[in-house]
Parts: sequence; C-alpha cells; structure tokens
Amino acid sequence: MSFGPPPSIYTHSALEADRSRARRRRRVLGAAAAVSAVVCLGAGVLWYDSAGHEKRRTDTTQARQAPDAIRETVEKTPVSPEGQVVVQHNEPNLTGKQQRLAPGTWATGKILARAVANHIEGYRIEPDPDWDAKAWTLTLDGHVCATSRDVTADGRTAIVVQPARAKSSGKNGVCDEVIMVDLDTGKKLWQQTMPSAGSAYVTNTDIALTQGVVAIAWREGSVAYAMDGGKRLWNTTVATSRCPDTGFAGGRALLALVTCGEGDNTTYRVAKLDPRTGRTVWQYPVSKGVNSVWLPSADPPVIAIQAGDYTVTDLISLDSKTGEQLTRIPMTKYKPDCSIDMYFGVVAKCYGMVVGRDRVFVMSKDNDDITKPENQITAFDLKKGTAVAKFQGRPFQPVLPLRTNGDDLIIYRSTLDDVRPAAVVDWNPQTGKETPYLLFHLPDEYGRLSNPDDSDILYEQGHAFFARRELERDDVHPKDPVLSVIGVGSAGLKH
Repeated sequence: MSFGPPPSIYTHSALEADRSRARRRRRVLGAAAAVSAVVCLGAGVLWYDSAGHEKRRTDTTQARQAPDAIRETVEKTPVSPEGQVVVQHNEPNLTGKQQRLAPGTWATGKILARAVANHIEGYRIEPDPDWDAKAWTLTLDGHVCATSRDVTADGRTAIVVQPARAKSSGKNGVCDEVIMVDLDTGKKLWQQTMPSAGSAYVTNTDIALTQGVVAIAWREGSVAYAMDGGKRLWNTTVATSRCPDTGFAGGRALLALVTCGEGDNTTYRVAKLDPRTGRTVWQYPVSKGVNSVWLPSADPPVIAIQAGDYTVTDLISLDSKTGEQLTRIPMTKYKPDCSIDMYFGVVAKCYGMVVGRDRVFVMSKDNDDITKPENQITAFDLKKGTAVAKFQGRPFQPVLPLRTNGDDLIIYRSTLDDVRPAAVVDWNPQTGKETPYLLFHLPDEYGRLSNPDDSDILYEQGHAFFARRELERDDVHPKDPVLSVIGVGSAGLKH
C-alpha cells in the first residue's frame, strides 16, 4: 500500500521566500493591535461548585521525570501573549491528484518534527525563522504505518514503518519495522523487525509508549520492546491467544484493547498490562452490542464506546487499581471524535476530549444559533460522572481542548473574525480563571489548519503548532509548495 510519492529536494526562489515571510508577519503579528481589546473581554466561564468547599490549587510545579517516562510538561505563562511565527514549512513537489500523508507531529522545546510519507523531518523552533529552517531529515525504509502521540521526557518517540518491497516478495505492504527516534537530533536510535507480523498493515497497526516500553499490536499479534536498546520483552500471536490485542494506550500505564470474534459476534474487553512482561493485571469486559471501542487514556483508565451510532456514545471511567467501572457518561450533547483516522494507529487518538487526573474535558456539539457561543467545553468528574465546570466559546469562535496543564486545561479558541484573534488559553476549572498564552491570526487561505478533522493541533513548551495531515497540490498553482505546518510562539518569550 502506498501513501504518496516520496519527497524530493526542495528548491524555492529567495524572492518568493521574502514575500511569504512578509505575508505571515502581517497576519500573525497583526494580532498585536487587538491584544488590549481582547484581554478585556469576558472569560466566558461557568463554574459549578458547592459553596464553602475548599478549592484545590492547580499544581504549577513539576517533578523531574525519568528520561523514559512519558512527558508531562507544565507550561509557564509567557511574558506577552502577542504571537510570532516560530516554524513554517511548505511541502514541495506535490504531483497529480495523489495525496502525501503526514501521520505524525511531535514537538520538543527545540524541534517540531513531522512524519511525511517515507521520511521524518525536524524544523528548528526559532523567532521569525529563515525560510524552511530544516534541522534534519531521517529517510526511512518505506512509508510510515503507525505513530503515537507519546513522547518521552528526553524527547524520543517510536514509529512503525512499511519497508518497500517487491510485489513478488509476498510481503508488499506489510508494516513490520519499528524504529525509535531522537526528535531533537533526528538520530535513529534502534530498529527492529516485528516477529510474525505478516498481517500488520496500515489499517490495523497500533503503537504506544509507556514506562520504558514500546508496544505494538496488529490484531493478529503484539510485541513489546525496551525503549533503551530495543530488546524484545514479549510478544503474542493468534496461535497463543484467540482474543488478540487490537491496540494499546500508553502514557503512565499500558492498556490493551482485546478483541474476540468477528463481524456481529465481536466482543471487546479492556486489559491493564504489566509493560515489561505483558502479564494481565486486570480486565474489564465491555458490554455486548458495542460497535467500536477506543482508549483515550490509560491512567486514569477511560474508554470511549460507540453503541449503535456512528460517533462516540459514552465515556466509561474505570478504577486504575481494579478495573471496576466508576461511572458512565453519555455523550449525547458532546462531540469527542475517535474515528477521524482509519489508519496510522488510532486506538488511543481521540479529538475534542482530554483526560486529566480526575476530570475529563469534552467539547460540545456546535450550536446552530449564530448569536450564541459556538460551543463549550464541559469538565466531568471521573468518579461521579457529574459536570463540575464549563468553559464557553463565543459566537464564531469555537473552543477545542488540547491537553492538560497540571490540573488546568489548555484550550485553543479559533476565530472567523478579522478583528478578534485566535487564542491559546489556560483555564483553571477550580477558579474559573482564563489566562491568555497566545493571541494570533493564521493566514486566511489556511483555514483548514484550525480544524482538528484535518490537522494536528499541539501546544508544547510555549508554542502552538498546526500541521496538515493530508497534503495536496493546489490545482490553481500546481508547482507551488503547499503549507505543511506553521508554529506560533510568544513575541515576549526568550528562545
């Protein structure tokens, strides 16, 4: 299976580069004029709490993590929320109608990395970067098959690759190569061939990282490797298990989605595994009649289910020690989406929802009344299932939960307004306080960048990144490079 043509060397005239830099400065830095007006606007927060209850403070300190722990950064409030471009890359040489797919985006404090087709590229994060400030390129043996959002505390991640093979080999399209990458340097740290993975394809291969372990599943088997050195720790096949692992969720723990049967007879269970041995710690049987199951969080364990609909219908939180169900939260009025991608490792990738230590933050469905806020984010208690706080969007300014920040939530508020800028804000659900982190305008012609259906949207170490997952040629200007990613940082943040 092919995911588009391999990249070729990028050439672009200095004149066009200067023009593009001028355009992006005008659009992004143009938000400065609106900063004072925006900061004075209402926070749009509704907060529910019992009178007299002591309010827990948000933890703004961060314990030093082990190098192979999955990164959990706590963000600092920038000196100024005024935005400036810190990364921009345009993908060259797109031909015909074929898409070039970009299934992975990761950021460190220094580098924004993108997996595109059969390579990974790293771009330097710096104020007003030179045109296409590429730091490194890692060429792979074939196209990327599966990626994880997990990044270690010292800036590593792992991917699964589909090595290029002749059709006569009988293994054309098989995704059986796992690679560990240092995102700051672009160095390949180790590479292994997955055992008995002849049925691993882009449509069924899933990868997760946790506690010094890289785990991969492909429905007919699974395997785990040590992050340090790539030693194989354990593996399973259909010969050893009639109910194979479909996929994993990583982070602080390792959850497996276990699938039994096929078609209408399919049943699911969720298992917490010991990452080093693969041993089952506990299991939770999902009710029969469920069409699909996803794992948006391993710790605290939260599962999303599709029961008789085309979207997520319920969220279920489990006890992290026993696997017993704590609560079930109906999603009738909400819009978490776990089925945008049909490949590249999807079991743990859900948009429009973020799981915190004891809260889950979920984006609502859009409001049809254009005079009212576009949508809202609701925080639910994971033990009781009750709504405990709400953050309102604004008319023509929908809000999207991005990630937790200690006990706070980082939110992206997009805009269709030429005056009011888009914003990244920190929201404390305990106090209702909204703190602006970044204020900016994205270029008009790149509206899809703000849509989580089309783009990866990240905020990491003071920078917001918008990265298209599918890159297509512009038919009007077929020879022009196409914007792949743009990053915004604070004009007042020292780099």
